[in-house]
Parts: sequence; C-alpha cells; structure tokens
Amino acid sequence: MITPQQQAQILENLGIAALNPMQEAAQKAIRQDNDTFLIAPTGSGKTVGFLLPILNLLKPDQTSVQCLILSPSRELAMQIEQVWKKMATGYKVNVCYGGHSVETEIKNLSNPPAVLIGTPGRISDHITRRSFSLEGIHTLVLDEFDKSLALGFHDEMDFIINGLRNLRKRVLVSATSGITIPDFIRLKSPTTLTFTAEANEQAGLTTKVVYSESKDKIDTLFLLLCSLNSESALIFCNHREAAERTSELLEERGIHSLVYHGGMEQADRERALIQFRNGSTRYLVTTDLAARGLDIPEMKHVIHYHLPLQEHEFTHRNGRTARMHTAGTAYVILSNDESPPAYLDKSLDELFLSTKNQLPKPPDFVTLYVSGGKKNKLNKVDIVGFFSQKGKLDKGDLGLIEVKDFISFAAVKQEKVKDLLAEISQEKMKGKKYKIEVAR
Repeated sequence: MITPQQQAQILENLGIAALNPMQEAAQKAIRQDNDTFLIAPTGSGKTVGFLLPILNLLKPDQTSVQCLILSPSRELAMQIEQVWKKMATGYKVNVCYGGHSVETEIKNLSNPPAVLIGTPGRISDHITRRSFSLEGIHTLVLDEFDKSLALGFHDEMDFIINGLRNLRKRVLVSATSGITIPDFIRLKSPTTLTFTAEANEQAGLTTKVVYSESKDKIDTLFLLLCSLNSESALIFCNHREAAERTSELLEERGIHSLVYHGGMEQADRERALIQFRNGSTRYLVTTDLAARGLDIPEMKHVIHYHLPLQEHEFTHRNGRTARMHTAGTAYVILSNDESPPAYLDKSLDELFLSTKNQLPKPPDFVTLYVSGGKKNKLNKVDIVGFFSQKGKLDKGDLGLIEVKDFISFAAVKQEKVKDLLAEISQEKMKGKKYKIEVAR
C-alpha cells in the first residue's frame, strides 16, 4: 500500500490538488476484491481514477507483467502511458499499438513492465508471439471498453481474456451507460460506480446554433472561425472524406487547419495532434475519433459541422470543452433545410455571424522535426539546451517539446524559426549531427 505521503507526492507530480469524488470512489472500489464498472463523463479524470488504486495492487518483487490495460485507440493508450509516467511510481510501463515498431516493442517487453498498455489487436499479436508471460497478470482494465466493442474488437478481447488464467480483478471503464457487457469478459458481481456530469460542471457549457442558408455549410464555418478571436477550435465531421474536404475548403479561404481521422497513417495522426497541442495549428478538423481519449488541451470552442446520429457521441464531443468547471461553447451548424436530430434542444440560442471579421491570425508557433529521440539518448533537456545555446533562443521562444522513440518535435516561435535553423545547421547535439527541419 502506498502511504498518504506517497499519494500526495503523486498528485503533486500530476498537478492535482486533491482527488475528486469519482476518483475517491474508484480508489476505494478497485482496492477491494470485487470487479469494478466505472461510468463517468469525458474529462472527469477517469485515468487517474483507475491508475492510482492499481498502484496499490502491484508487487515490487514481481518481475512479470501484473496489470494489463486495453484501450480502443493508440492515442488513448499513449495518453494512459503518459499519465503513469507523470505519476513517477518507479514501476516500469510499456505501450503497444499498431503503427509502432513490433521489434522495438518486443525488445521493451524482454524486460517486462509491471503495467502493460495496448490496443486489443496489438496485444493479441504479442500473445501469439509469446512476447511476454500472462502468468503474473492479476488485474485487467478495459478502458473505454464500449468503444472497443463498437470498433469490433470482440474476438481479440475474447482471445486475450481467455489467456489470463490468474486474473483476479477486472476494471471496466466507460463514459457511456447502458452498455451490454459480453459474457467473455466474465464480470463477477461488480461494484458499479455511475457519475453523471454534475449540473455545476455542465453550467460552463453554452450551446449555440448557427444557421446556414446553403446546404454546403463551408461559408458559415468560415465566418464562424473568423468570429472566434483566433482561438483554437475542434471541428467535427461525420466522415473522413468530409473532414478532408472541409480542411481543403478552409485552406482555399485562407484558414489553415489539420485533419485527424482513423484512415490516416499513425505517424500522420500523431503529427497532427502534436501540432494542434503545441499551438502550431489552431484548427483540427476531425471525426468522432477525437471525441474522447485524446491528450489535447482544454478547448474553448467545439464546432459540430455535422451532427452525429447518436446523442452520446454529441455528449462526448462536447466533453472536449467546459471541463473541470471551465467555460466553453459548442456550436451547431445547421442548414435551413436540415432536420435536427431528436436529441438536440429545440430552444438553443441562435448565433448571428458578422461578415466583417478578419481572418484568424497565423499560429504563434511552428513545429520543428528532430531526427532523434529516446532511443538515441535524447531528452527534452538536451533539446532545450541545444536550441538555447547553439540556436540562441530565449526561454519564451520555445514551446512544447515531445520526444518519441526515434524522433522528436519542438514548438518554436514563428518569427524565430529561420534564424534558429541557420544557427544550428552545422552544429551537433550531444556529439551527433541530427536532421532538424520544419515538420511537414
């Protein structure tokens, strides 16, 4: 068991003053012998809610995998890994997902982590390859398991759970209630915790409707973005092709955006998220893939260019704003001949757009690509030092830095990029020459 002092230190590492009621209840339930079914809204802190009590279940003298966490998406898997690393528990963690080097993962698993996170497809692959032992796994977490079911991971999850013969605890986590739990999960007398979005948390969300005279709503979207004072926004479309077309049409009108959807290569998806996270692009045009499980900053603006068929997806999208008592606005764009879905409040305030607003300002930052990462023994401190000393950047000129296995990305103030690249063009970082350029 971790001590109160250790827990206080972990919360400090995470930048959390105190656990919220949901996290307190989850900690109590997961520590007990029962299985747990946790239902709580997007943005409520579910990841910390299940990771903290899992820490109490780990045995320091066990050298095999003890806890397996399955996630429906690569992005959510990586986000859980980052939260665990921020906790600084001393226990090793690894993450496995499609699009990541299998060889690198097998090498990492040769020294087994206490906590293994992954997507069902990739974890199934590793079990088939016998990359790690299943014997020591006593705890299974299915995060956003409703999404895993919706994406068709039944067979993979059935295969994985069948192999976990020493499993003692199952934790199911979802943002949606009313889910039918398949028999293969073998949930036994679970403690069910249901936390709906509280009225005072929802009070921060304002929803407005914007009417478009034409069926093609791109001109209305353009005017809406011009009215947001150059603040970032998530723009939701229902299909991949629509997201790409919408981004292209905005580009033609002088507004740069990036696209994010499940049909993109994993590396391209990661780069889009990195540039959105670090302020190199203001607008992300996306499908419902970005409605939950992504590590992106708090959004003030969520735009429904298309409305989803299901109310719970509408709720998940809106969960990207007005989180943790902050304010935010969801905008619904409807063409005049469009029939709104039954779940949409018919009394929403209408927003009237001016045609006199100027184009949004260009982003403050540009993302630079570095051809080295953790496996090359590079870290954030190395990159900050190199850009500051050799590149002559001041502290405020550098934004978010993200270091991956073999590559890294750094946000640099737009006006400093040209001089920086000239200063470091012939310089070495830690004795080695790396390719450094504007990320594509």
